[in-house]
Amino acid sequence: MTVDRRRVYAVLTGLLIGLFGSLMAAAPASAHAALVGSDPGMGTIVPDAPNRVTLSFSESVQLLQGKIRVIGPDGARADQGDPTVDGATVTIPLRSGGGRGTYLVSYRVISADSHPVAGTITYSVGAASTPPSESGDDARVDPVIRSLIPVGKYLGYAGLVFLVGPVMVLALLWPQRLSRRGPGRLVWTGIGLVAGSTVLAIWLQAPYTLGTGLFDIGLGDLRDVLASTFGAVMLVRLGVVVAAAFLLKPLLGGSAGGSSGEGESKLDLALLGVLGVAALATWPLTGHPTASPVAGVSVVIDALHLAAMAVWLGGLVMLFAFLLPQANGRELGAILPIWSRWAATAVGVLIFAGVVQALIEVSTLDGLFNSTYGRLIMAKVALAAVVIGVAAYSRKLVKDRVSEESPKPLRRIVLAELAITAVVLGVTSALVQISPPRTAEAAETGAANQTVTQTLTSDAMSLQVDVFPATVGNNSIHLYAYTPDNQPLPVVEWKATAALTAQGIEPIEIPLLRITDFHAIGDIALPAAGEWTLRFTARTSDIDQENFTATVTIS
Repeated sequence: MTVDRRRVYAVLTGLLIGLFGSLMAAAPASAHAALVGSDPGMGTIVPDAPNRVTLSFSESVQLLQGKIRVIGPDGARADQGDPTVDGATVTIPLRSGGGRGTYLVSYRVISADSHPVAGTITYSVGAASTPPSESGDDARVDPVIRSLIPVGKYLGYAGLVFLVGPVMVLALLWPQRLSRRGPGRLVWTGIGLVAGSTVLAIWLQAPYTLGTGLFDIGLGDLRDVLASTFGAVMLVRLGVVVAAAFLLKPLLGGSAGGSSGEGESKLDLALLGVLGVAALATWPLTGHPTASPVAGVSVVIDALHLAAMAVWLGGLVMLFAFLLPQANGRELGAILPIWSRWAATAVGVLIFAGVVQALIEVSTLDGLFNSTYGRLIMAKVALAAVVIGVAAYSRKLVKDRVSEESPKPLRRIVLAELAITAVVLGVTSALVQISPPRTAEAAETGAANQTVTQTLTSDAMSLQVDVFPATVGNNSIHLYAYTPDNQPLPVVEWKATAALTAQGIEPIEIPLLRITDFHAIGDIALPAAGEWTLRFTARTSDIDQENFTATVTIS
């Protein structure tokens, strides 16, 4: 084994240390979209069987074949035909004439950032009953798949490091007298890692989205992955890598004392630049940025973040493994000031992009301190601050021209930068598998906007009360009257009031509109949060009426 090869493998080993950081930091892979509403609402009781169920998510989703079903009170399938999706809304057609009782809706879909979203809701027709049972398999992710996904992502990031930075150094800074054989092997390793991690990602996506084991998939499942947005982006990445490999052959084929190859030209370098931009864009197109509230901004910012990381860290690898050991003082005197400016620019881009990303994904101080995602962001920032401090010291060495006399101090500094940034890559690999706080906020908002349902009873009547969205502001109230044996009960006249005595708000009359014999609706603006007291009077004849009182929490 040559000296160059030992250096390359030493750097590779150092980078892979960061993999342990990703494995230790990675929480169970979780969905990055949230169910924010449904019709019928979760836990509600509707008087008549609906002809469809709609699920509303916090971002657009894609359907999975056979992963959405509605189970009736008798345990039989109540859905009919295939569900449809329109952006963030999934519509499930139901069979007509559904029986009374509780229904279970089970779903598993793919969110915009390629992660599975699974869960269940229940609703009842006429009256609640024992919910149908379900296996729970639709919500699981195989532990092996969960562990392999961050591994694959880390290898892809490492491939970018070995590819982007070294190619820029070879094209623009490499001394002609030095052999390109060692750096060439490093670049080919990067190409292999990017291509291999992409193929692995395509394979893992099938069991990840379906909830199966690593080898419990068929060709049809892989075809479904390739036909999805995720698969299309992965195929683009593979195509770009193959094209770049052909263009890189002249650049990597130069020998010591010669040019970088007869086929190398400015056009080749320009094409490589275009391919590099296209390749970098494929990472954010399958991650959090696509589901961001400002998706266009997030995709560009994430691509800039990756590019700056790859240039900086890849350049450090080249410095440590090849330039500092092999270049003479005159060559280092020409190379290092230029590299120093590159590094400063890359660090500036990293800081800018990282801040913008954090503001978009975290959005609040509470999300920063009280979520796994936010804490990993802070860990990443702390590590980055250490790296920036080390980089600043190395810039000082370059300005003092210490490296021209003896490159050993600078080489030790570069090694420290590499070690810390390898761990940063591991943290980044974990981050892409964890739901950002904005997703949790969407889920909480959706939960807060669910219909609040109460059933009030007397000897002669059962009254179902639905309040939506049970928040400060305008609220809709639905009233349903039933006999004690859950048959519709005609009501001649309805009356209702709402009061918040704890804050001195006297009873406010709720205007009610009679929709059917046993169903009335009303709208009221509730000005403050708290425990509101709702009083209802339902007159069923000239002499018979029932009075009910309910307490509803308004947030």
